[in-house]
This record gives sequence, C-alpha cells and structure tokens, in this order.
Amino acid sequence: MAEVKVKQESPDPVQIENRIKELCQQFPHGITDQVIQNDMPQLEAQQRAMAINRLLSLGQLDLLRNSSGLLYRMKDSQTASKMKGSDNQEKLVYQVIEDAGNKGIWSRDIRYKSNLPLTEINKILKNMESKKLIKAVKSVAASKKKVYMLYNLQPDRSVTGGAWYSDQDFESEFVEVLNQQCFKFLQSKAEVARESKQSPMVQRNSSFATSHEVWKYICELGISKVDLSMEDIETILNTLIYDGKVEMTIIAAKEGTVGSVDGQMKLYRGVNAIIQPTGLVKAPCGLCPVFDDCHEGGEISPSNCVYMTEWLNF
Repeated sequence: MAEVKVKQESPDPVQIENRIKELCQQFPHGITDQVIQNDMPQLEAQQRAMAINRLLSLGQLDLLRNSSGLLYRMKDSQTASKMKGSDNQEKLVYQVIEDAGNKGIWSRDIRYKSNLPLTEINKILKNMESKKLIKAVKSVAASKKKVYMLYNLQPDRSVTGGAWYSDQDFESEFVEVLNQQCFKFLQSKAEVARESKQSPMVQRNSSFATSHEVWKYICELGISKVDLSMEDIETILNTLIYDGKVEMTIIAAKEGTVGSVDGQMKLYRGVNAIIQPTGLVKAPCGLCPVFDDCHEGGEISPSNCVYMTEWLNF
C-alpha cells in the first residue's frame, strides 16, 4: 500500500508578520531571530527573513545590535515620523542614542554599539543635530567630551552637575551661601526651642526641622536663581553633618506626610561642634568672592571690610 503524504499548507505571510509584531509587543526590549524560530519552528529561514525584511521596509520594526547579535524591536509611531526619509545607519544611531536616555552617550560608545566607522558616525550626528533630533551636552565628568541625547530630553544631574554647576563650573560661593543659610535656620529654630523654657526633652524635639521646612525657608529667601529640590537641600544639610554642625535622625511618618519618603522622614537640628575650629580657619578671606580685588587703599580693603570687623570682634 502506497504511503499517503499530507501536504502542509505554507503559513500566510501576513500571519507571520502579525505574529512577529505580537512577539515584539511581548518583549518591548527586542527579540532575536532565535525567539522567532522557537515560537514558529515550522517556518523556514527564508520565510522568517522575508517577513522581517518586509516589516523593516514598512518602518514597523527597528533593527538593533547588541553583544548577542541582532535584535528586532517594535518601532514607536512618533519615532517613525521623525525618522522618515532616514537611512538604516541613521536609524541605528538614533536608536542607540534613544536607549541611552537622559544620561546621554559618547560617540565612542555609539561606535561600539553600532559597529559603524567613526567618520560615518560624526557625519550622522551632525546631520541629526541639524534636524533637531538629538543634541550634544557637555558633561561635568569630562569637560572636553560631549554626550548625545534626544533633543527633547532634560539632561540628568550626573551630566550637568545639577544646581551646583553653571557652565561646567562649580559654584562654590553659591554652595557656601546655602550652607550658611541652612545652618542659620536650624540655629534659629534651636534658639526658639531653648527660649520656650520647657523640659529639656521637649526643647530638643522642638529644635528639629524637616528637610521640607529648610527647603521652604531657602525658597522663600529667593537667593537661588535655579529651582532647588529637597534632594539639593539634603545634600547641603549632609555637608553640615560632616562639618559637625548638624545632626540627623530618622523617624517613622504616615504615608503622604509632606517630606516623607517610604514611610520615613529625616529630621535635622543644629548642634555645637565638639571641637571649636581655630580662629584662623574662621577668617573670611578664604571664602571672600572679591579677594583678588582687596588691597589697602582700594575701594575694597581689609580696613573697611565688614566681614573682617565681625571676625575680629568674635
């Protein structure tokens, strides 16, 4: 008896494409050819390649490259409209920069991830900058190097240095002013607590202030040209802790309490230093912003310096 062979129908190309898109949606970071092969083992390599190439040509997939090989990822509709008319190399570089987020990426790392020549990458970067698809940002970590990120992103603090940097220069005078004002606020709170004439324990508890209270005080002073966050103020308060001028304690707080994080709240209070610094350390000249212009007989001089007078009276 002759063997009967059942002829298997070839899968519909549209069904293959739809399944590949479904897999990409299940794995937003991208899928490899092996994932497609495991999901549809009945497909021949040529059928997979035809479906993938069609989706790439329609602009529905992005082609990426990582250490394990090629990745296929669903293309965002907004990105597709922005990159309309771009070639595959430009799309690849854009994807690498997009993946870096607001921390940006150096051209050297773009070269490593894209496997494109540096001359070609520089040409692509210049072209995308002119289209305002990406922007170059100087990093405080390396003043002579630029990182690239999408045009509409706000650079991460690790790139710009946050509130403490202006044009890559550390604002030491601004930090010192904030340092003094935060300490002054905590000192005044401690003074009010002492004058209350209550029990020592009540006085101590009353002298504490939350970082939110200190932040609000600094904001109301209007001494900062940039918007400061509570995290910025806590950074300043930490420097005061290291200097032995402030102590911190953490208490439990109800969910939703202003200034609380994960059910905890940081409290700060001014303290007297265990060892008083020497008089020379307190000299105002070391932090004076007009030190270079100060000389006897000039408009700014030691004889008419109000800070020097205060220091000598101390």
